[in-house]
Amino acid sequence: MSKLANRVQKVTPSQTLAIEAKAKQMKQQGINVVSFSAGEPDFDTPDYIKDKAIESLKKGFTKYTPAPGTPELREAISKKLLSENGLRYDPSQIVVSCGAKHSIYNIFQVLLNEGDEVVFQSPFWLSYPEMATLAGAKSVIIPTTKESGYKLTASALEKAITPKTKLLVLNSPSNPTGGVLSKKELMEIAEVCKKKSIFVLSDEIYEKLVYDGEKHYSIGSFDEDILKLTITVNGASKAYAMTGWRLGYAACPKEIANAASSLQSHSTSNPTSFAQVGFLAAIQGGDDFPNKMRETYQVRRDLMVDLLNEIPGFTAFKPTGAFYVFCDISGTKLSSLDLSAKLLEEAKVAVVPGVAFGDDKAIRLSFATSEAQIREGIKRIVEWFKQSSVAA
Repeated sequence: MSKLANRVQKVTPSQTLAIEAKAKQMKQQGINVVSFSAGEPDFDTPDYIKDKAIESLKKGFTKYTPAPGTPELREAISKKLLSENGLRYDPSQIVVSCGAKHSIYNIFQVLLNEGDEVVFQSPFWLSYPEMATLAGAKSVIIPTTKESGYKLTASALEKAITPKTKLLVLNSPSNPTGGVLSKKELMEIAEVCKKKSIFVLSDEIYEKLVYDGEKHYSIGSFDEDILKLTITVNGASKAYAMTGWRLGYAACPKEIANAASSLQSHSTSNPTSFAQVGFLAAIQGGDDFPNKMRETYQVRRDLMVDLLNEIPGFTAFKPTGAFYVFCDISGTKLSSLDLSAKLLEEAKVAVVPGVAFGDDKAIRLSFATSEAQIREGIKRIVEWFKQSSVAA
């Protein structure tokens, strides 16, 4: 008999974290690895953010805060959501957690019962189904294709909904595809959710990284009826290069916010006190830094897509958001796991197998790295194909 709980045994470890850990281990051994696996900005956290956190530390702001976050930070998030996203959430409806991932986990735990169904599209962020499993819920996955821009449609959603459907998870801009839902597409999805009375968790962590003049829209901004069904999740990590600070938030209907706050009070309690001061500085500091990252990433995206599409057997989807290229590798005749393993071991290039996101015919590459690294890494892939026995 296993000593571990059944729910934990059903969970698959994160393949993105596992690959990045192996790549880092190889680097520590002196092996020159080009990594396209990490899901974090390669920019440093801006000094104006770090300075505020350091200042708060020196002043002794190292004690407990309220479990759902400091009043000042929740107030700032409330104002940000109203001014930037058209979302009217009172500060009491906002729960600050230890990263957007933690925020999503909290919502799954307080909303989902055994046997409830959670709907999301494929390719999906790899933690969604695992979190659903931990909540005792069933994942209902709607496939999308690169031909459709990897976008969920309202008609596909409506067909997937059953009497057991409790929650839809949206991720726009998307990890891993970089697909961005338009205002029209989101409005059509909102109508289905209202008609079927299902909650929407809108994961908007990449909202400030949108390219080609596209615009990010929050589904909860359309009217009061959809807002009452919407949980908006965001955080500090991607927009402000604060991944290690572990700060995210969920803005929710009041009952859900109260439940998430209660759950958090018995698990992690508050997010780190002085880190919250840094997040407050980030929100109040404007968009100069996120815009600088976005402009840099758009150049890198164009470079990576162009280079990947020159490789026989590769077809790169050009993303309009986030900082990943989701690349179809079906022409190589290899599974994503096999190709990823071979590239890491033999070409010394780390990519993430698409099977982790629900598509075994693709790989994910992050362009949150320098142009020099992009050129070098893809050069290695090209050379590996020339020397290998793989028939592309």
